[in-house]
Amino acid sequence: MKKRILRALALVVVPFVGMLLMRFIYLTNRKIFNLPQNIPTEPVVFAFWHGDLLMQPYLYYQFRKIPKANVLISDHFDGSLISKIMEYFSLGTIAGSTNRNAAKVLIQAIKSLKEGYDIGITPDGPKGPRYSVGDGIVVMAQKTGAKVILYNCKPSSYWQLGSWDKFVIPKPFGTLEFFASEPIDLTGIAIKEAKKLIQERMMQHVV
Repeated sequence: MKKRILRALALVVVPFVGMLLMRFIYLTNRKIFNLPQNIPTEPVVFAFWHGDLLMQPYLYYQFRKIPKANVLISDHFDGSLISKIMEYFSLGTIAGSTNRNAAKVLIQAIKSLKEGYDIGITPDGPKGPRYSVGDGIVVMAQKTGAKVILYNCKPSSYWQLGSWDKFVIPKPFGTLEFFASEPIDLTGIAIKEAKKLIQERMMQHVV
């Protein structure tokens, strides 16, 4: 009973504090955006490393002035906290992962893409290994024909947690440099080769 009460309280307090922290970091940093020349109007798959997800909603707003996206999150309690934070940024979520409940999650993601929603995914989430790429991102892109755009945020100074993903928290009063790749078409590429391509390009701007 006590645990349920504490979790219910955390679901109210932690996401609100998290949202305020994100806004504070963003507003107090200088921003540099490296964007692709061609931004698709059709739904795309946005990918970013799990440890680099904190500031990614702000990069997404450089692509869509009116957000229409679902982000894949874990179906654990931590995922529920992230889901609540995403609500503050008008972003939806799909609970699960492409490791656990893979078929269900992929079906939901593919359906969302076909309905006009962008999909946000951490290829190495929800539990790693860090900087690994699962099959899910390739499958959903190839099944729908959606292009893939890779995200990175490189802060000039940051804290790094001791978690498996080495989660990065940018420090205020520095510079946030955002990177977004040109849209990548994975049509006709073998899954193994597509995963290698994604992994190599996503490693170009890691902190």
